[in-house]
Amino acid sequence: MRILISNDDGYFAPGLAALAAALAERHEVMVCAPERDRSGASNSLTLDRPLTVRTAANGFRYVNGTPTDCVHLAATGLMEVLPDMVVSGINHGANMGDDTIYSGTVAAATEGFLLGVPAMAVSLASRTPTHFDTAARVATELVACFERDPFRGAVLLNVNVPDVAYDALASHRVTRLGRRHRAAPVIKSANPRGEPIWWVGPPGAAADAADGTDFHAISQNQVSITPLSIDLTAYPQLDFIESWLHA
Repeated sequence: MRILISNDDGYFAPGLAALAAALAERHEVMVCAPERDRSGASNSLTLDRPLTVRTAANGFRYVNGTPTDCVHLAATGLMEVLPDMVVSGINHGANMGDDTIYSGTVAAATEGFLLGVPAMAVSLASRTPTHFDTAARVATELVACFERDPFRGAVLLNVNVPDVAYDALASHRVTRLGRRHRAAPVIKSANPRGEPIWWVGPPGAAADAADGTDFHAISQNQVSITPLSIDLTAYPQLDFIESWLHA
């Protein structure tokens, strides 16, 4: 298959190299990733300036833009035809629950999905990840499943892998997104000139980590596989808002 690979940690990230090496054993891959870490970039597109594409010594393409830019540019400009699949990762850290709203890793996969291409975001669930080989093996297995039995239409999967040796994985679990508590307040500091600056605080702990969520699966050393959609419409509130407008 033709697989487009991207990430949000930058073209130099070890997770990207591990994923590309694993998938290149059986597939034709193109890597197009940001030139620097763009974690938290979400689905932003660069519309106020042109983009440039350069090629690293290892053949990876890198772009002075966001993860979404990379997938959009590669799929609609660098590749002669759309890829058979977009795989984003392996992210340095989990993307579970509310993280998916901010994640550049998920955003890269989402852009593929929006272009009608089956897509998957893969994250290693640790703040100090080491077992990129485990996540790469899980990704290749899921790609093999798709190759054997393709999705009926575009599907977007969010995959989180415990940071353990492959043999220590308990199983695979299809999950829903959990929820986090609200994030910590911003952290105020000062620059060398004494001017105030602020750092965004860390994310909150899990608020909904019940059985069936991605948080729970990871806590049980299970690979979490969550199908995502992008329709943000709050359908249960449609009638309420209609009546509220005419009250």
